[in-house]
Amino acid sequence: MANVRDLKKDINYVLGDIIEAVYIWEYSNTDKDTKKSEAIIDEAISTFDALIVKVNAKKVESPKAHFKAINNELETKGRALIEKINKLG
Repeated sequence: MANVRDLKKDINYVLGDIIEAVYIWEYSNTDKDTKKSEAIIDEAISTFDALIVKVNAKKVESPKAHFKAINNELETKGRALIEKINKLG
């Protein structure tokens, strides 16, 4: 099923880009404390793990609705993480 593969790629790319943005911020702001930025990275990793577990769930009543919910959760959590990065400034 191509949907599962594409969803896993989307999760990987979105959260990977967020982690990369945090690393860029840390590199650009070497004089600032990195505890908040490290917390964002940890949250992104835990979000990745949680979403992949949901994607790999075997028994789902409505696969289409299940994957759509995961996609919506990815979008919501991704935006929240981006907001946190923007507030680091």
